[in-house]
Amino acid sequence: MKTIMIFQNKTIPVYLTDTNKQAIEKLSAVLNRKLTTGKNALKTCIKSLISVEIVGSEATLHSYFERDTLTISLY
Repeated sequence: MKTIMIFQNKTIPVYLTDTNKQAIEKLSAVLNRKLTTGKNALKTCIKSLISVEIVGSEATLHSYFERDTLTISLY
């Protein structure tokens, strides 16, 4: 399933394997928290985010540069 999320005034597609609305809410909270308290590699990935893929309790953050793509835990 594909849905759209607005994060930092950008429209970001989010791909889900199941329809878990809590996962999208949790993703937004985690991204906001990591943007302020995360390490530099994670901040760089979030700033250049182009799409997110959620599988179970993990979110793969796809960024503009492939080398900056990371997977984070939502829970």
